[in-house]
Amino acid sequence: MFTGIITDVGTIAELEQQGDLRARIRTGYDTATIDIGASIASDGVCLTVIALGDDWYDVQVSAETVSKTNLGAWTVGKRVNLERALKVGDELGGHIVSGHVDGVAEVVAMTVEGDSTRVTLRAPQALARFIAPKGSVALNGTSLTVNDVDGCDFGINFIPHTKEVTTWGDVKAGDQINLEIDTLARYVARLHDAG
Repeated sequence: MFTGIITDVGTIAELEQQGDLRARIRTGYDTATIDIGASIASDGVCLTVIALGDDWYDVQVSAETVSKTNLGAWTVGKRVNLERALKVGDELGGHIVSGHVDGVAEVVAMTVEGDSTRVTLRAPQALARFIAPKGSVALNGTSLTVNDVDGCDFGINFIPHTKEVTTWGDVKAGDQINLEIDTLARYVARLHDAG
């Protein structure tokens, strides 16, 4: 489990297709404190550490994960949002995030509003019903509050701090973004459908 509070921005150092995709991610984390088998959310996708070095870790990404996320578009040098898994007693600063991406949203517009940037995204039709104003979503692993919803489109505001300490300062219209809907919204909809 994660909170959606990004604690490092890593860089893709190597990519290799070996049946599954293997990626090496350079990080500012103290890798001496990471265990083989640990979970690290990388752009919002919970991935398992399979090898470690002084300033990097390797993950293996299944074809299923590549097909449901934006990880297939990773390139060497790309910056990625990172978050280590929660430990008992950690502060829950965002919302409960599983790292199980539901689909990919597209950035359709960006507008400057004061010091912030309003980003409008388009969710897949099947996921749009789970997104509500003032609800939570995780986008590329970042816990965010939804400002408004219009059909499949929804708006998020990014303050300068968020753009500086995550990859959101790099985003542009047309980008594909990993979307994880709020777990609570998923269960409320399931109960509603069950009648």
